[in-house]
Amino acid sequence: MARVVVSEKLAEAGLDLLRARGHEVDVRLDLSATELQSIITDAEALIVRSATLVDDQLLEAAKRLQVVGRAGVGLDNVDTAAATSRGILVCNAPESNVVSAAEHSVALLLALARNIPQAHAALTGGRWERGSWTGTELLHKTVGIVGLGRVGRLVAQRVAGFDVRLLAYDPFVSSEAARSINVEMVELDVLLGQSDFVTVHLPKNAQTTGLFDAKQFSKFKPGARLVNAARGGVIVEADLVAALDNGQLAGAALDVFDTEPKSESPLFGRPEVVVTPHLGASTHEAQDRASITIAEQVALALDGDFVPFAVNIAAQEASDALRPYLGVGERLGTFLAGLVSAVPDDIEVRTAGEISGYDRRILVLSVLRGLLRDSVNGPVTFVNAFEHAERMGVLVRDVGSLDAGEFRNLVEVRGGGHSVAGTLVRSGNEPRIVMIDDHSVEVPFANYMLVIRNDDRPGMIGIVGTILGRAEVNISFMGLGRDRRGDHALMALAADAGIADDVLETLNAEPGIRSVSLVRLD
Repeated sequence: MARVVVSEKLAEAGLDLLRARGHEVDVRLDLSATELQSIITDAEALIVRSATLVDDQLLEAAKRLQVVGRAGVGLDNVDTAAATSRGILVCNAPESNVVSAAEHSVALLLALARNIPQAHAALTGGRWERGSWTGTELLHKTVGIVGLGRVGRLVAQRVAGFDVRLLAYDPFVSSEAARSINVEMVELDVLLGQSDFVTVHLPKNAQTTGLFDAKQFSKFKPGARLVNAARGGVIVEADLVAALDNGQLAGAALDVFDTEPKSESPLFGRPEVVVTPHLGASTHEAQDRASITIAEQVALALDGDFVPFAVNIAAQEASDALRPYLGVGERLGTFLAGLVSAVPDDIEVRTAGEISGYDRRILVLSVLRGLLRDSVNGPVTFVNAFEHAERMGVLVRDVGSLDAGEFRNLVEVRGGGHSVAGTLVRSGNEPRIVMIDDHSVEVPFANYMLVIRNDDRPGMIGIVGTILGRAEVNISFMGLGRDRRGDHALMALAADAGIADDVLETLNAEPGIRSVSLVRLD
């Protein structure tokens, strides 16, 4: 069971999921930074939304933290680099609120075009001001979308129904991809100069912070209207006020601001400005979706499994075909570590069969997690396994082959003069070791495994069995392998419990036994 601290309000569906997985959920709302630091010291997981600042100072206080989950899309408030340096996985819920954010952007655009909030306020204030709030149609207008990611694409698809011309700027999206949703890709200056409405869908980072400043506003088509329901800080608000004052822009609709919460601003109260208090993700559906998604990601991280929405691991995917072999890879790495006297300088991970055609980096990370787990201080994770290997001077080779011999798929790890291979048998449900030090031998993985190299002559199995029997060591499985030259053999035994050192010494001293290794996989 792990302790999960939740520092902001999260829908109960996600909390219930974590509790059902056996975790302790500690909800602590409205804490100061100092208070959060004091209660995070023994937590394995932290779940936040957008208000909690997860900085280096907080991470330093979180001595046992394995994962930070952001229940939403953006990660502006999480120091991902600091988390990565500590081996802490960071994940988010990128699909959770995209529909809600897109719909809110369209709602702001329409409200801005038709002055709906202003007219509503006048009428509910007792004023029938029909002539004061004449709006503009979208028909045949040009809508410019800055950022054609998940939300931007949904906005484009929804606004297209108003019979508009759609332009977009996004250096990471191809013209072909844009054309598939009837959007024309252009440079930012072109978009600003031709668009009647500009809607922003950018993350906040070093490149986008302050992007829309006085210089950019001077490039807008005179009388254009601006919508931002993405990230505060992308727009320089003082420069936006000036652009509205001088008539360069006819209006703006904002859901996000440079500092939040915000209750006072020169933008508030202006008749041509529509504002909402960061409501882009505020739908019941989005809240439930974000809560469940981030709870699932955190639970996977705590179980040591691949986390699909992790943002700081070296592998971007784990295909459905490859995922069942991650546990095999990790145990093979641990097994090899038990055979060698020290972590080898050179490790080769060979993948054969149909799984070799996928991105194998996540499998290599799994092997390293097993191989290095007892050789470094702190946990070895999908986040920091490559860093640990590089720091220790371990060269890691990733080799793929379609030929898996008699097996459908095979994972093999070599290094330090030893080798071990494994696969899944019986319809892919049972992991097996199928080779040790180039001896073909089949044995299931077990917490305690005894590897004995001996002369290939009669009576050796009996000798080993007698010694272990006298020591009351119960062997659940034995696999036998023979050297290709036929001069020595190998026994791989799965034991129910650990084996005392004196028993290992007795075995090692027996004539005909060349070496004895006890490997712990627990």
